[in-house]
Amino acid sequence: MISRTAQLLKPDRLWSRQEVLSGRCPVPREPGIYAWYFRNVPSVPTDGCVTYEQMALLYAGIAPMAPTRNWRPPSSRRGLFHRIRDHFQRNADCSTLRLTLGCLLSQTLSISLRRVGSGRQLTFASGEYVLSEWMDQNAFVTWIVHPEPWALEEELIRMVSLPLNLDRNGAHPFHTALSAIRRDAKERARYLPVLRGPELVKEVAGVILP
Repeated sequence: MISRTAQLLKPDRLWSRQEVLSGRCPVPREPGIYAWYFRNVPSVPTDGCVTYEQMALLYAGIAPMAPTRNWRPPSSRRGLFHRIRDHFQRNADCSTLRLTLGCLLSQTLSISLRRVGSGRQLTFASGEYVLSEWMDQNAFVTWIVHPEPWALEEELIRMVSLPLNLDRNGAHPFHTALSAIRRDAKERARYLPVLRGPELVKEVAGVILP
């Protein structure tokens, strides 16, 4: 296990949002597992977490998703390149990591989860840009290429503390609290008006794109 994930736990370096989204993006397109290190995420317990240069490993993910139980290929074959960039630049409806971070940073960044468009999507609206700016300074990623990353993810979750992982991580002490935080944010969003058309444009207006 250690030999297969050493680069995640003791990386040679970490990559920033600006580097990943640059024209010379270093992320490969192959399948693999990625690990996210953070400078500071309020209210997240970091006892027992792996650290690198005063940053804590809080989340790991894979691309693509694991095959279904009947071993049909996953519905998406997108590899590390697309998935990591999704986390850095899309929205909470496309990225469970962005959803989690936005919920945890809601008060710090003055952002809130909202229903947008048809009302089925939940994002942070203009707060997505604020969240991206926060990730510019606080979120860094590393990865390893592997043909079956889901196998490594299971072992990694059993081996180290990953407080921001929910799937297959129910035994983690932070799992119940994080699940409640996300659930409450979604529930509040359902009672707020849907942002669409001019309202959504107004919500985004005046925000400096990162």
